[in-house]
Amino acid sequence: MVEKYITVDNGRIWTEKRGKGSLPVILISGGPGSSNYLEPLSFLIDDICEVIMFDPKGCGRSDYDGNGYDLESCLEDMERIRKEYGFKKWVVIGHSWGADLGLAYSLVFPQSILGYVSISGTGVQNDRDWKDVYNRKKEEIGELKPDFEYEANVMVHRSLINSWRAFIKKPLLLKDISQLQIPSLFIYAENDIRPSWSIRQISRLISNSRYIEIKGAEHYIWLSKKNELGEVLRAFIKTFVKFTSRYDS
Repeated sequence: MVEKYITVDNGRIWTEKRGKGSLPVILISGGPGSSNYLEPLSFLIDDICEVIMFDPKGCGRSDYDGNGYDLESCLEDMERIRKEYGFKKWVVIGHSWGADLGLAYSLVFPQSILGYVSISGTGVQNDRDWKDVYNRKKEEIGELKPDFEYEANVMVHRSLINSWRAFIKKPLLLKDISQLQIPSLFIYAENDIRPSWSIRQISRLISNSRYIEIKGAEHYIWLSKKNELGEVLRAFIKTFVKFTSRYDS
């Protein structure tokens, strides 16, 4: 295991690399917040790939000077991490907000990505219906929050929200998504309070994409359905392992 701080615009990012093999995989946390809670997820795959985890600027062990934080900055930070570790391409796996950030990264830096995985993402929905369904399900079934749940940084969230809203309101966004050629996997938890239709929509738009719903799972799928999630992730990752010599630094 290797820990490294990487200097980026307006801050310094804590990163960690662990695992075996030559296929690089980056895990993107939700929140935005610390990546600690993703450690059990990394254990499901770190015997077949190198796993990179990081705390976004202003979260966890990473520093932020309070200036110039937006979606573009987040994506540039991820590219900086990739280049710092010397990876030509990597597999991008995001959870919750991290899944949405991973989708944006796929659109802006498709040349850097081997494959993309969304776990319990929300998609790029921008209408009242999604929020109504979310609030109704939250009242009906609630949402279990584990002790190790990420702590979202409120300041960082507020800094990002306007640029994210501008991103999902782009007139040609769905067209841009439909033109993605990246192998993609969308994993949805049956009992997630976030509705599934926005994720299904994106999955249908991408030609080389697969949608999987894990029965009985909640937002943090690995808590109750670790084996099922591990099986799906490992199968997806292994499709790239035999080609890793092409993507090594």
